[in-house]
Amino acid sequence: MNVWSRAAAVATVIFLAGCADGVKLAQEHDTGGVVIYPFKAEQGSLLSSFRKEALAMMNDKCGGGSYAIVREGETKSRARLVSPFEGAQEIVQERRWGIQFQCK
Repeated sequence: MNVWSRAAAVATVIFLAGCADGVKLAQEHDTGGVVIYPFKAEQGSLLSSFRKEALAMMNDKCGGGSYAIVREGETKSRARLVSPFEGAQEIVQERRWGIQFQCK
């Protein structure tokens, strides 16, 4: 396997590993909850492709009604070990954004 093929394979694995977890309802109660989603530092949390999905999840949780964002900010990130090839390991740092919301 040449150097460019190996680099492309590693980049693909890292990209897919970063997208493995999408939007999650981390906390849920009768009148709201907290959704979290991953984002890339270069892109920022507001431009993340997962933000639209998070807002849709909050809308669904509130029965299609309106909601108010109580607070939002960066939550605990996590590091994952990726092994695209035997003997090669790389740590991927995943940053997450959380939105606490209240149904109206």
